[in-house]
Amino acid sequence: MNILILGSGGREHALAWAVKQNPKCDRLIVAPGNAGIAAHAECATLNIESGPDVVEFAQSQSIDFVIIGPEAPLAAGVADDLRAAGFLTFGPSQAAAALEASKSFTKEVCDAANAPTAAYGHFKDKDAALAYVREQGAPIVIKADGLAAGKGVIVAMDLATAEAALDDMFGGAFGGAGAEVVIEEFMEGEEASYFVLCDGETVLPIGTAQDHKRVGDGDTGPNTGGMGAYSPAPVLTDEIAHKAIEEIVKPTMRVMAQRGMPYQGVLYVGLMIQNGQPRLVEYNVRFGDPECQVLMMRLGAQALDLLLAAANGTLDQAQVNWADDHAVTVVYAANGYPGSYEKGTEIKGLEALPEDSMNMVFHAGTKMIDGVLCAVGGRVLNVTARGATLKEAKDRAYASLDQIDWPDGFYRTDIGWRAL
Repeated sequence: MNILILGSGGREHALAWAVKQNPKCDRLIVAPGNAGIAAHAECATLNIESGPDVVEFAQSQSIDFVIIGPEAPLAAGVADDLRAAGFLTFGPSQAAAALEASKSFTKEVCDAANAPTAAYGHFKDKDAALAYVREQGAPIVIKADGLAAGKGVIVAMDLATAEAALDDMFGGAFGGAGAEVVIEEFMEGEEASYFVLCDGETVLPIGTAQDHKRVGDGDTGPNTGGMGAYSPAPVLTDEIAHKAIEEIVKPTMRVMAQRGMPYQGVLYVGLMIQNGQPRLVEYNVRFGDPECQVLMMRLGAQALDLLLAAANGTLDQAQVNWADDHAVTVVYAANGYPGSYEKGTEIKGLEALPEDSMNMVFHAGTKMIDGVLCAVGGRVLNVTARGATLKEAKDRAYASLDQIDWPDGFYRTDIGWRAL
């Protein structure tokens, strides 16, 4: 098969690495890709948020299967354009992608599905939102309704922070994403991520993970896109996972089908777990980043077969073969992230590191500039390892980190601490 993956981050590098191991993959193109992806696949320059451009490119390259990595092309309807042109595609329709693109849509669906989630209010008017916040009190969660690149959620522990968040959102800090807001009750508990594949009818769980959102050790400092992750997540026991599927995911999928927008792709189910009860924090309509890196490390070549089954509508015949293993990924980020940071700094030492089924460095924000590997993003490398235990995987990842020569970056030293 000729396979096209859309995206340029660590998630797409991990997907490319896993897909390339499967003998069904004859040719692999990633658009636009990055310096690390170029070692596994051809990289192509392409506007991945333009359906017509992607369709034209897929036709010109005789592509058999398209995997859409990030949320922006999904929200732009690229999957619809590809399917209309006859391409087998992994990723939900534009209508179904509203499960991530609109927080208020997700809340409506949860109401219809009777799925346990936080109590909320939905506002288009700042004064009404302020009145609601003052009535509810803090702590409280303020969310931009639309896509804000993972940055549109403020967990306000006091009223001043909540009011400032509303000022920012209605003031345009998140562009159109913040024109409407969803205000939610603050949920206590431990957060974890559950990943399921859906083909419109069948739901197949493919793994659990827990990421570390805050920039500093001990979960301190501002929220980021994720500073590391591990899989499996022990807090998501078999019993809790079963509850999440039966009480949250399946009812949601039924409502989506009833509304004429059956869901096909991966569903990232963000859960808050307290006293053995899962409640929905959010849905994402693509693999989490950096959770995808640990899932792909554990799934390997079978990932392609599973994605194909979701796209073909044959998930009822598919099964996941898990090894009894663990994986950890640590994000090496540019100094200053998640604030402003320097671009174009040189990274050395990667060529000496092992690349195999137990050790991988997935590139998130790199580029070759005049033959030199340079950092061009906030999150730059995902140093990833597998092991028989979580501690073994963690030790392996940190041993690789010690070998990398990049004084312009930093990483957390405690990824996996909750489980350990």
